[in-house]
Amino acid sequence: MGIVRFTAFLLTITGCTNGSSAQTAPVRLATVRADTARLRTTLDSIVSAHHGVMGYSVIDLDNNIRLNHRGDETFSTASLIKVSILVTVYDLVAKGQLSLNDPLTVLKIDQVPGSGLLQYMHSGMFLTVQDAAWLMMTVSDNTATNLLLDRIIIRRVWAKMDSLGLHNTKVHSKAFLRNSSVAMDSSVKYGLGVTTPNEMAHLFELLALGKAVNRSADSTMLEMMEHNQDGEKMQRFVYGARAAHKTGDTDKVRTECSLFYLRNRLVVCALSKENVDMRYNVDNEAAITIGRIGEAVVNAWGGIPPG
Repeated sequence: MGIVRFTAFLLTITGCTNGSSAQTAPVRLATVRADTARLRTTLDSIVSAHHGVMGYSVIDLDNNIRLNHRGDETFSTASLIKVSILVTVYDLVAKGQLSLNDPLTVLKIDQVPGSGLLQYMHSGMFLTVQDAAWLMMTVSDNTATNLLLDRIIIRRVWAKMDSLGLHNTKVHSKAFLRNSSVAMDSSVKYGLGVTTPNEMAHLFELLALGKAVNRSADSTMLEMMEHNQDGEKMQRFVYGARAAHKTGDTDKVRTECSLFYLRNRLVVCALSKENVDMRYNVDNEAAITIGRIGEAVVNAWGGIPPG
């Protein structure tokens, strides 16, 4: 018997012994009011010390508090744009235009480098739309991303983001296939995708509120992002904090957006560009800076809650 089931069994026995049929409600900790003036000073100090350009957007969903720096400035997304692709996939599923069980075939021509596992698998293997979505969000698989974009069409991602009011959030092409770009000038300037800190934060806000597609779909997408394997940026100094998040990396770009489940639900997005440190090391400066942003925000809202 697993630990969780065994614990539930003991609680049931205890309840019966005491002659009580009432179930114990889960304890909900009180939300926190952060000192946002102090936090803004801290965050601005962190980003001003960074050797590059860093923007951030922070939303306290429970108190409707918003902070940002360069919030409406456009940034390259790197793989962070894959959140918009995921939302479009689930939107098409909700409309009955796509099924999560639809098969996808991995051909040699589809396999691209960078992050992910499918590039190493044998040609001709089958997976489903749902499989590809999980790979795209947990290990940022570029081949899985391209298979999904082939199925849903890039411009549909634009249309979905426009419908949510995110007019600067666009994916340009398939990963590592610039010739597939639907907006070559913007693709040359920004790479795989473009957004602003405020727009990406709002997309995560909509997911948290069940308004990106619907409550069921949004909950599923957030669950995927809770299994993201990249913990080197915003998560690095707040180990153990529950979060649904997505990251992105290119030479001069490091990005992450996280929905933290603390005493409050907090959306924290940090996007950088023109980074001097272009190393893909664990101590990359932009990754550490994003980590410091995450740490400052989590601490401002009471730190990691018990349990």
